[in-house]
Amino acid sequence: MSKIDEMIKKLCPNGVEVKTLGELGDFYGGLTGKSKEDFKDGNAKFITYMNVYSNLKLNLDTDEKVKISDGEKQHTIEYGDVLFTGSSETPDECGMSSVLCDKTNEKLYLNSFSFGFRFFDKELFEPEFTKYLFRSNELRKQLIKTASGVTRFNVSKERMKKVQIPIPPLEIQREIANILDKFTELTAELTAELTAELTARKKQYEYYRDQLLSFNNVRGGLTFANPESVRWMTLGEIATDIYRGSGITREQVTTSGIPCVRYGEIYTSYGIHFDKCISHTNLANIASPKYFEHGDILFAITGESIEDIAKSTAYVGNEKCLAGGDIVVLKHKQNPKYLSYALSTTDAIKQKGKGKVKSKVVHSSVPAISELKIPVPPIEIQNRIVKVLDNFDSICSDLQIGLPAEIDARKKQYEYYRDLLLSFEPIGTVLAKQASKQASKQAIISLYQYIYGYVEVMLGEVATISRGGNFQKKDFAESGVPCIHYGQIYTRYGLYADKTISSISNEVAQKQKFAQPNDIVMAVTSENVEDVCKCVAWVGNEPIAVSGHSAIIHHNQNAKFLTYYFHTSMFFEQKRKLAHGTKVIEVTPDKLSDIKIPLPSLAEQERIVAVLDKFDALVNDLSEGLPAEIEARKRQYEYYRDKLLSFKKIA
Repeated sequence: MSKIDEMIKKLCPNGVEVKTLGELGDFYGGLTGKSKEDFKDGNAKFITYMNVYSNLKLNLDTDEKVKISDGEKQHTIEYGDVLFTGSSETPDECGMSSVLCDKTNEKLYLNSFSFGFRFFDKELFEPEFTKYLFRSNELRKQLIKTASGVTRFNVSKERMKKVQIPIPPLEIQREIANILDKFTELTAELTAELTAELTARKKQYEYYRDQLLSFNNVRGGLTFANPESVRWMTLGEIATDIYRGSGITREQVTTSGIPCVRYGEIYTSYGIHFDKCISHTNLANIASPKYFEHGDILFAITGESIEDIAKSTAYVGNEKCLAGGDIVVLKHKQNPKYLSYALSTTDAIKQKGKGKVKSKVVHSSVPAISELKIPVPPIEIQNRIVKVLDNFDSICSDLQIGLPAEIDARKKQYEYYRDLLLSFEPIGTVLAKQASKQASKQAIISLYQYIYGYVEVMLGEVATISRGGNFQKKDFAESGVPCIHYGQIYTRYGLYADKTISSISNEVAQKQKFAQPNDIVMAVTSENVEDVCKCVAWVGNEPIAVSGHSAIIHHNQNAKFLTYYFHTSMFFEQKRKLAHGTKVIEVTPDKLSDIKIPLPSLAEQERIVAVLDKFDALVNDLSEGLPAEIEARKRQYEYYRDKLLSFKKIA
């Protein structure tokens, strides 16, 4: 049983109390009556909308300031307050919460687009717990329903008052917060590692791309065979035609019609090359249509940064498409993918940004594009370079898809366990179905194993325990159904077995109980406490019949690991308390469910078993080898003894 399970069983066995926010506290608003000037040279710290939106707990390491006059009446944030975003473009992003978890003497003011909630009883909740509670799936579902609107959605505080939250005991709140803090830390570390891996691979790809496309005569000790065959040419020299596209507004984009590209899509949706357009439009709505075709290079000549300006992509599809405004189309007779790769190098990016002034919007032009200079090798060299870079690009793309997917998977795993830990049964409600509870139990066990390395569980939480059948030794047959008799566990079997030494007839077997592969068979009747509960793991490939005075333990763990544990002194101390009887000692199978087991992950169980198997093999070798060695020495001694004591008679 996990620590949380024990705490719930002890502190709230019948469920937890549930109350509405309106019953538990009051709401208050953010700053009022402030102008832009008040935020230029402020004297007091204030919490921004994004600080609330982006953080489970408020980030107090901020330089955001607001001007507050002496005696000015504004709400300040206090330790334990829960803050919410008040509005957003979608209901899913409304009511995002953050909690002040750090005690501070500094006055904190809240932005006007958020609002706060303060509990009447500040001892009722741990802030480290509520930071997770209000981000849980169940609470988010309720909070989203408080928002309404059309183009912008706003949270209703009246509806917020009706949001219900569970009130578990403080000890349970602290334990859950501790678990989730550790899991959050592990998830953050993994995300950082995966992100670093993605960045490293991207830089590696860019390095080799730039190396291939530099065409210096000597590079890293290597000399190119025909560097003179590579010409450095401007795009104006390469182009057979170069022109601007024609404006296509967002309202003119349709789901069908003629395919088209708008300049913003070059930044967000297209890579080095593409073969299908994501947008379409109605040709009748375009006053002066400008087309592009297979092989053409498209440049976005309006952007938000100098580094990105004039980003380009090669079209390798077969349709005739429309180019939107702020796009330059370049026609040529080179390998289109090669040109696109060459135009994405560090050198090309520097050329594109040369002379540009940093501002909110950066522009380029046809003349500026025409002056860009790139290396142009013979077409066969271009083709080879493209083949190599396509492979690099494919690997990089797989990483860009795979690693973020892995990060997303870890995030979903975290959210699943968070919601599982924050699910409480209200007082008076019917408990979930047993199957669902068991699935949740297994998930909690896995979570504890992940964080702490192992979890202490009751055997009944990972196994079902049943009694054996009723056949006796007189029912043994020369062939038939394989079986284990409880007495044989003491005398004929070791820790595990994949073959039985006895069988019973098919007729007798029809009325028996069976152990399945990976089950454990335990003898629960003996002449002494020391031997009772001796067991064997069945690792064969078929079901076997089990006699009476036995327990069949069916589980989802490593059978040999459990069997090793059932031979430890820790298990002995527990079984001793369950044993009863005088001449015959017995342990009731049902009582075995309460046996406590320290349970590591399956991978760790396997590692431990591998180590113990080696020790077991060594001990068996010694057990067999030493007696044989002693016997040999004894015979040697007897031989010399008899030789020494054999005297010839005097003739």
